Amino acid sequence: MRLDGKIAIVTGAGSGFGAGIARRFAEEGARVACIDIDRPAAERVASEIGANAFAAGADVGSAAEVEAAVAATRERFGDPHILINNAGTTHRNKPLLEVTEEEFDRVFRVNVKSIFHFVRAVAPLMRDQGGGVIVTVSSTAALRPRPGLTWYNASKGAASLASKSLALELAPWKIRVNALCPVMGATGLLEQFMGVPDTPENRARFIGTIPLGRMSEARDIAAAALFLASDEAEFITGVDLPVDGGRTA
Repeated sequence: MRLDGKIAIVTGAGSGFGAGIARRFAEEGARVACIDIDRPAAERVASEIGANAFAAGADVGSAAEVEAAVAATRERFGDPHILINNAGTTHRNKPLLEVTEEEFDRVFRVNVKSIFHFVRAVAPLMRDQGGGVIVTVSSTAALRPRPGLTWYNASKGAASLASKSLALELAPWKIRVNALCPVMGATGLLEQFMGVPDTPENRARFIGTIPLGRMSEARDIAAAALFLASDEAEFITGVDLPVDGGRTA
C-alpha cells in the first residue's frame, strides 16, 4: 500500500478526476476526505469507498467553508498529509471579449483562490507534523493554451506558477508541491472546453491534436497523483507534470 496510514484531502471529489483520485488513494491505503460543493456527489463517492472516506460540502472559494472542511477532516481522521487541489471550473470556449466579468471572477475564485485558502489552512498542519505533499491539478492550458479559453488558461497558468513558488517557499518545512497538467478529458466540463456540442465528430477533431489518440481519463490523473503523493517521489517538487498523451511535446 503506497499511501498506508496517510490522510488525504481531495477537492472536487464528487466526480471526474477528483473522484478517480479519491478512489485510487483509498485503494492504496489512504483515508480520504472527499470535498465538493455538491455534497451529495461527494457523499456518493465516499459511500462507494467505504469506511476510509468521508464527505464534506464546501465552496472552495470561501475561507470559512475551507476551514470548516479541514476541521472536519481533522476531527474524523487527523491532520492531513496530502492535499489534492483538484476543484476547477471553466468559462465556455468563446472569444475573449465575450467572457463576462462574472465568468472571469468565478473561474479565478475556483481555480486559484481555492489554492490560497487550502494552503493557508493545511500548510501549518503539515509543517507541525514534519512535512506533507500538495498536488494541484492544473492543465495543459498552462503550457500550451487553446484559443477561446484565455481566462481559463490564465487561471491554470497561475495555478502552475503558484505551485512552483510554493515548492520553493514550503521546502524548508519538507512540504513538496507539484502540479499535474492533464489534457482535455471526458468530464462534465468537456462541452464547455470544446465550445461546440459534444458529438463524436467534434470529439474526433480534438482527439486529433493528442498524439496518443485519446482524451485523458480519471485513471490517468489518479495514477500520476498517486506517484507524486507517494514516497517514491520524495525528491520531486516544483514540477508541472503533463498527463497529456503527448499534447505538449
